[in-house]
Amino acid sequence: MAAIWGNGGQGGQFPLEQWFYEMPPVTRWWTAATVAISVLVQCHIITPFQLFYSFRAVYVKSQYWRLITTFLYFGPLNMDLLFHVFFLQRYSRLLEESSGRSPAHFSWLLFYAMTSLLCMSPFLSLPFLGTALSSSLVYIWSRRNPETRLSFLGLLVFTAPYLPWVLMGFSLVVHRIVPKDEICGVIVGHVWYFFNDVYPSLHGGHRPLDPPAWWVRMFESRATPAPPGATDATNVNRDFAAAAAPEVR
Repeated sequence: MAAIWGNGGQGGQFPLEQWFYEMPPVTRWWTAATVAISVLVQCHIITPFQLFYSFRAVYVKSQYWRLITTFLYFGPLNMDLLFHVFFLQRYSRLLEESSGRSPAHFSWLLFYAMTSLLCMSPFLSLPFLGTALSSSLVYIWSRRNPETRLSFLGLLVFTAPYLPWVLMGFSLVVHRIVPKDEICGVIVGHVWYFFNDVYPSLHGGHRPLDPPAWWVRMFESRATPAPPGATDATNVNRDFAAAAAPEVR
């Protein structure tokens, strides 16, 4: 967070502005929309009752915006929101950076996770799904970086694969309820991790959850060519993750 408020900005940008525009596009606008929604609720311009996912509201009353807003509202402006936004932008950014220059693969991951969580929501009474989606990204990152060491609140040191479970324990202690949303996120994230990182090595490289060709073409048609000598982000996934996330605060 020091980089946000420090004096290391370039090109005339404020440090906070520089931090914002250094995020890859999907993470940038997801983070911005999350903060904007909480501000609008805090100012009483909209209410949480207009944002949560309800099967009846969406498919009977045609309130289709709820399919998106359920992933954007994390609560009112408080420390809990800052905690969620921190984890959201941090691990979303790491995964998006490691997916390569085209946002096709990362956006397909989000589409898969959002669709899966929307299908699970009516059975588990989960009206807001932002925490579940964030948890799925944390789980995927943690499994892809098993050697990275983290510390939680400066008290507990562990390797990355334990991060989702540490966060669940923290939620259980603080809120005193079983974190169903985080459990759902872990389940969705594990399915993605298995079919993208484990299954291909056992079945001749076949990747059943890769985005379809039409999805890739839709994003690649808008992508700008890489400059000469640029390095593909997929080749530096582990080094980038280890350097960017040495610990959890």
